[in-house]
Amino acid sequence: MLRTVRADPDVLQRMKDDQLVDLMRITDAEISKLQALQLRAIADLSVRRRRAPGTASEVALALSITEHRAGTMVSAANALIARLPRMLNLMDDGRLDLYRAMKVTDATAWLSRDHVRLVDATLEDRVPGRNATQVRRAAAYAAAKADPEGAAQRTERAFVERRLALHHQDTGVTSLSINNATTEKATAAYTRIDQAARALKTSDESRTLDQLRADVAMDLLLSGMGGPSERTEVFLHVDLATYLGVSDSPAVLAGRGPIAAAVARRIISGSDTTLRRVLTDPRTGRAIELSPTRYPLDPAHDEFIRVRDRECRQPGCTRPAQNCGIEATRAQGESEGAADQPVTYCSRHRRLKSRPGWDYEITSDGTVNVATPAGRTHSTTPPSMSSGRRRTNRSRKKPRL
Repeated sequence: MLRTVRADPDVLQRMKDDQLVDLMRITDAEISKLQALQLRAIADLSVRRRRAPGTASEVALALSITEHRAGTMVSAANALIARLPRMLNLMDDGRLDLYRAMKVTDATAWLSRDHVRLVDATLEDRVPGRNATQVRRAAAYAAAKADPEGAAQRTERAFVERRLALHHQDTGVTSLSINNATTEKATAAYTRIDQAARALKTSDESRTLDQLRADVAMDLLLSGMGGPSERTEVFLHVDLATYLGVSDSPAVLAGRGPIAAAVARRIISGSDTTLRRVLTDPRTGRAIELSPTRYPLDPAHDEFIRVRDRECRQPGCTRPAQNCGIEATRAQGESEGAADQPVTYCSRHRRLKSRPGWDYEITSDGTVNVATPAGRTHSTTPPSMSSGRRRTNRSRKKPRL
């Protein structure tokens, strides 16, 4: 197909939608293979230069890129060759590109050689088909599980370096950021700002949500009048063994991803923390009951649905469920409206769901299948607290009728 398109670019106009999608995927696989070859060349050059700092400068000149970018490529090449050979093999097979591979090298840079080899083996079957955010989360979770004590120490070291940063730009505006804040407080602060901004977004309001969030945050900092003062919820998912200190399996913060067990226990022990028990199926790890009211498995209960789904169920989307809406989704094998099931989607994907050519269905085990206008189906399984049963995505071509 690639040879045909190169020989006759006009053939693209004659292709069907599914053929164009196939071409995109084939091209992406070939790019990944070439990137693996390029990394091998960079790593070999680094060895010949005895890993001297000047290697990055040489690569930068050869590829017409910045030295910072070249340095990250040299580091990634050395890490993949020496520490993550399975990830490099995935690149050789066209199943993992450089951008996603670097999410793994970044997330595992602090691990010992023995621990990183364990993570390399764990991720081999988990990263293909996942987007960069999902790869980063999977790598971070596997790294924290391989060395929980090191993960906790790394988090604490980062927190010590917390700071407020002010960066004046040439255009007359300025960026203000809080770096290395605790995850739970930063998430709660963002959620509070987001809720206040959405409350202000009326039909008469010309500002975008991003603009409103920025204005609300600045008002809160300057006067404390930027939004409501009520407490804000964030969802922390932690298994019982980790909660009791028997296990150091990483916990999961909805919308953020894995956090170290020690950090999760610190959040739980906070004076302002409210605990709610979520019962899970021991076979699948999926939520089946929420306390303290102890709701039965009632698909009409919005709060339970958001706890169950954690995040938007669109494949690849990581928006927290508490910031999402709930949309009826057609049950597999049923006509529209006959046995619809409620599922959590963010506002963007709720709109996408209603557009022509898109088809959404949910199976009996909770898997959401999304068929695109090109006829390709992408699936996402329900999240689970069980290790090895994390939320996964699959992609396949829809069979022609």
